Amino acid sequence: MANLRDIRDRIASVKSTQQITRAMKMVAAARLRKAQERMTDARPYTWKLREIVARLLEKTQNVHPLFRQSEKPKQVLLLVMGSDRGLCGGFNNNLFRIVEHRIHDDLHKHWKDGTLSIICFGKKSYDYFRTRKYPVIDHKIGFFEHLEYQHVVDVINKIVDDFTNGTYDEVYLAYNEFKTVIAQRRRFQKILPVDIGTEDKPVPATQPDEVKKAAKNKEDLSDIDYLYEPDPDTILDTVLPLFVNIQIWQASLESFAAEQGARMTAMDSATENAGDIIRDLELKYNQARQAAITTEISEIVSGAEALSE
Repeated sequence: MANLRDIRDRIASVKSTQQITRAMKMVAAARLRKAQERMTDARPYTWKLREIVARLLEKTQNVHPLFRQSEKPKQVLLLVMGSDRGLCGGFNNNLFRIVEHRIHDDLHKHWKDGTLSIICFGKKSYDYFRTRKYPVIDHKIGFFEHLEYQHVVDVINKIVDDFTNGTYDEVYLAYNEFKTVIAQRRRFQKILPVDIGTEDKPVPATQPDEVKKAAKNKEDLSDIDYLYEPDPDTILDTVLPLFVNIQIWQASLESFAAEQGARMTAMDSATENAGDIIRDLELKYNQARQAAITTEISEIVSGAEALSE
């Protein structure tokens, strides 16, 4: 039977760990609420900007440099968004495995030829790809601690300039998209050259039922064209770089919210597991204590019988 003191020490240790995981869960829940609000509030803006760019493309015959397609891309840049901290379940590793599979399947030639470059957002992303000898040319540690739009602009403007100048022929982005508090969707998408795909129109987080009801009562204006001033080409030159920035900004918000949801879920599970371990240890402690008491009683009875004889 285990020593009573060892069991007591282990119970105390697990309880201390449980307090830490419970506190981390509460912190993650508080951060998640704010991150989720920022993320959902930005979704309609991102969707509307995509719609505007699509409309502008119908009105112009010129090919913008950000739409430049290469038949045989030579240089490829990959942006990977992880997290700066751990203790968030499979948030990082699930994404990194997907990225590795895509590198080996779709970008294998560029990887072997040395024409693949990676920029890592978050310490975990940087540590993972650096230790595995992937071509990491830059990293942004602490990027999500103070997540501001201007930080995204500073990073993406240089990438846009490099793409326009021909330094890179394609730019990809890998990140975790927030789906629910307990689930994330891994995204691997091309951001340059720009591809105006079809996206589901998002519903704002605030009062979704009222928003849906009001939308049904309004006349559908999707077929009505805009009046452009000064002209579609000039507007597109201004809006298109903004659209690229907004894509990265939205991905940053999605990734940060998904990280907090994953951490809250992981810490909640860890807290429950610690409770199970404590209950098992307390049961063992009581059994060991009963065994010790029984042994002492048996020794006293045996001693008393020996004296009486």
